[in-house]
Amino acid sequence: MNKPTRTYDTIVIGAGQSGLATGYFLQQAGRDFVILDANRRIGDAWRNRWDSLRLFTPARYDGLAGMPFPTSPHYFPTKDEMADYLETYAIHFNLPVRTNMRVDRLSQEGNRFVVLTGDQRFEADNVVVAMATFQKPRIPAFAQELDPGIRQMHSVDYRNPDQLQDGSVLIVGAGNSGAEIGMEVSRDHQTWLSGRDTGHVPFRIEDAAARLILLRLVLRGLFHHLLTINTPLGRKVRPKLLSEGAQLIRTKPEDLAEAGVERVPRTAGVQNGLPLLEDGRVLDVANVIWSTGFTPGFSWIDLPIMGELEPKHRRGVVQSQPGLYFVGLSFLYAQSSTMIQGVSRDAEYIVQQIAARSEKKIPATTQGKKQEQQASIPASE
Repeated sequence: MNKPTRTYDTIVIGAGQSGLATGYFLQQAGRDFVILDANRRIGDAWRNRWDSLRLFTPARYDGLAGMPFPTSPHYFPTKDEMADYLETYAIHFNLPVRTNMRVDRLSQEGNRFVVLTGDQRFEADNVVVAMATFQKPRIPAFAQELDPGIRQMHSVDYRNPDQLQDGSVLIVGAGNSGAEIGMEVSRDHQTWLSGRDTGHVPFRIEDAAARLILLRLVLRGLFHHLLTINTPLGRKVRPKLLSEGAQLIRTKPEDLAEAGVERVPRTAGVQNGLPLLEDGRVLDVANVIWSTGFTPGFSWIDLPIMGELEPKHRRGVVQSQPGLYFVGLSFLYAQSSTMIQGVSRDAEYIVQQIAARSEKKIPATTQGKKQEQQASIPASE
């Protein structure tokens, strides 16, 4: 049986901050669109992260276009508060979000895109994939060789220390997630943090001086305006940020040391069922948390768009597939593209490109007649 087809001008895949911001600008432009999301509720991508997570940016930078975050501008929201804000945002602007709609395949037939989800089929002239660069948890193959008595989980599945069994913990991956989880589990477990030192922001983001001066200079000045694909510095640092990740933002080396978290080299393999470090040491642990990042996870896109680390695009526009766009990718336009403050700018740009493409598709004679008809309509008094 053929799946029933629903047709739209634009389909947005993902109802996180990127998808909702895109929906806002599509609505402002009067476009016909729908937003599809795999989760049960809007904001679940935030709700399903570890319990103690707080944003790295204060509320003044956490609101999307048209709706400030409703709290003190200096407050750092929790992940559940961010989730509730996104849900409220969608309701406030009456955005056409359809939840429980996991996209199985995106392809193209003729000059239209085809989106398959469950038993439904959608077609559109434009598709915006509003998702982060990395979607699928990455765990090294040698993890299968660890002793079955060791409890393993990826950071995406970590919620709180109650999930761990008694005994020591090895966290593999020393980025922001690994460091923050390490600080938490070290209260009741001997903890090792394995991986390369990514560096750290040289100030306390919660301090008054940081709130008033440094955050504004860094978040708005450096991340939002200076580090972009249009500046020499931005083009220089972008490949490194995509491949190696960002500096620690909230956690400092002295915090880890004070909490008793021991920094150790990269985890290179397994020996006798136990984690083997790059320096030859073997750690006798009861738990391993893989904070090893993600792979792109865009295998459901049945189009030749993937590069080595990300889809091939220019500021979110896939030039090889006219009508296909991305919002939410790491450093899509600027380092702020992965932050709440950056997605609205990226989303507005993509909607402008959609509108420009639609104008190009209107034949000149038709466009001229349309302008004549508009000119003949008297202005309202």
